[in-house]
Amino acid sequence: MKAWMRPAAALFGVGFGANQFSPLMVMYREQGDYSDTVVAAFFGVYVLGLAPGLLVGGPASDRWGRRRVLLPATALAIPASVVLGLGASAEPLLYAGRMLFGVSMGVAMAVATTWVKELSDVDTAGSGARRAALALTLGFGVGPLVGGPLAQYGPMPMELPYLVHVLLMIPIVWGLRRGAETAPADPSRSLWRDLRVPTAAHPRFLWLVLPAAPWVFGAAALSYAVQPALIAPSTGDRGMVVATGITVVSLAVGFAAQSVAKVIDRRSLHATSRIGVGLVIAGTLVTTGVAATASVPLAFGAAVLLGAGYGFVLLSGLQEVQRIAPPEQLAGLTAVFYSLTYVGFMLPMLLSALTPIAGYPVLLLVVAVVQAACLGLVWGGAHRIARARRSVAVERETAVA
Repeated sequence: MKAWMRPAAALFGVGFGANQFSPLMVMYREQGDYSDTVVAAFFGVYVLGLAPGLLVGGPASDRWGRRRVLLPATALAIPASVVLGLGASAEPLLYAGRMLFGVSMGVAMAVATTWVKELSDVDTAGSGARRAALALTLGFGVGPLVGGPLAQYGPMPMELPYLVHVLLMIPIVWGLRRGAETAPADPSRSLWRDLRVPTAAHPRFLWLVLPAAPWVFGAAALSYAVQPALIAPSTGDRGMVVATGITVVSLAVGFAAQSVAKVIDRRSLHATSRIGVGLVIAGTLVTTGVAATASVPLAFGAAVLLGAGYGFVLLSGLQEVQRIAPPEQLAGLTAVFYSLTYVGFMLPMLLSALTPIAGYPVLLLVVAVVQAACLGLVWGGAHRIARARRSVAVERETAVA
């Protein structure tokens, strides 16, 4: 096994467990008698654990080492699944399990992404961002593909998916114990000082990454957290199977889109983020049609567009972060980026809470307008940065002359 595969497996395993919850939302809505807003809150609450995990995980791994921080965070996914499995009819346990997954996922994304990058550069420079993004997306996709059918057709539907995840995590955690350390413990480093990430104020981050980042998981959440509720009148007792299909299509397309985005990124540094946000806007507009018609085929069409947008914006954001950050700030800036991406997971809860004011078609049109404004910022920022680069080049040529 190549060294980078161990932290990549951690990303896969934690992502598997965190996202297998997506199709199970239908089960909690139909069999657990939870309201749409409560189920959306189950989905979104893990951001509250994820954000501190992301922001502290990177600097902590710089001080104590990648393995020492990632290993317990990855192992935390096991009790998180146990709590969710035991809490099918206990709302506090469902919130607690999702929060634990948030912490585990946050640290894994911040530390494992950086660790994969560092280990990848040993043999193939520049491949780390793509490997980390693909491992994460694969986990996000395979988790629902396994968990949804188990809950629909297997015994103990509210417990079995989590048991399977626990069994998956045991060898992943065991293998991570032998991960090749790239950041030996440095007790002289100040954790509080390292929590500051000056490169978050870099113009490229502010103009190209910040406006687009929330639509990474904003797109995913619209696809597989919002759409299953919109098409519920048309799916009957097949709701969980259809929700699983939408989730898998979204993430499979996102997985494939990252390879395409990588090729485009080599040719144009600024094109991938603009294409990605454009795809998210198109997917949101199609989702507006889903809200009006409850059409299952239309929902799958939206899943393709939103999944592609997710893949493009995720890959472009990680690439920009790795271009901007010096080695000592890479983990911290990666954490800031992922924290921004996960803001999008709050979207289903926000939309559900606003439905007494306006219906989903109107709300989704408002979301598309906000996305268009973000695209305008990214587009303008790309031109601004290109002009600045040309000015610097002209100044250098003048100085030489």
